Amino acid sequence: MITVSPEHAGVSRPEVHQVRDLAESFGVDAARYDRTRPRYPDALVERIRAASPGPEFVDVGCGTGIAARQFQAAGCTVLGVEPDPRMADVARRGGVEVETATVESWAPAGRTFDAVVAGTAWHWVDPAAGAAKAGEVLRPGGLLAPFWHVFQLPPAVAATLAAAYQRVAPDAPLTFPADRQGLAAYQPLFTGAAEGIRAAGGFGEPTQWHVDWDQPYTRDELLEMLATHGQFTALAPEAVAQVLAEVGAAVDARGGSLTVRYTTVAVTAVRQSPRPDPRG
Repeated sequence: MITVSPEHAGVSRPEVHQVRDLAESFGVDAARYDRTRPRYPDALVERIRAASPGPEFVDVGCGTGIAARQFQAAGCTVLGVEPDPRMADVARRGGVEVETATVESWAPAGRTFDAVVAGTAWHWVDPAAGAAKAGEVLRPGGLLAPFWHVFQLPPAVAATLAAAYQRVAPDAPLTFPADRQGLAAYQPLFTGAAEGIRAAGGFGEPTQWHVDWDQPYTRDELLEMLATHGQFTALAPEAVAQVLAEVGAAVDARGGSLTVRYTTVAVTAVRQSPRPDPRG
């Protein structure tokens, strides 16, 4: 959950990309990230593939290649762009071609593509600069499609996570909200992405859509997945262990497992064809 704490309200959700130490901290355990982060629903992959005018994709912030491999399986060729070399190495070992850079600094060297996607990564990108770079590399009619997982824990587990995290990391720039979960907590992020696309120009009006699905977790599976989030990756190991122990106890109180409701949200926009010069 990418949620800025009240103490860091100057870094609003559309500006969370400014927290660079967290943005580039996920490689601390890249193998665990790849193993435990949920895959994207087939319906989302298929809809994006169908909306793209061709199969040549760029995956921004591709991480360990989770989304890239899914698009490859759907018949796409995928070039990953990833700033963390540890994450990029895992993606390469999984068969994804990756160039190590932030998308803002990435040099496409004149190459163009049919789609630019970003799986739970666009919030680490300056939304206007990222959309502008996408506009540079997309062919007319090409698709820009950042998408995110939003997950909603059962209320008692969410409250335990929020309280424990606040206690051990009161000054952390990101937090886990107990009172706002699901789409309501994330909507400013999606709105910021759409505003960045509009500010960049050259795109049709952005469209937001989503796919709902459920994922069962055992206690240990949930804790492994939570530990890969940015709120934990830059935290001291003993603090992480303390928070996860309390969350684990809350899951144990429910019988040792739970089902998490996911909503995977996409904000998509089509690259417009350049208007002909009326002067000829």
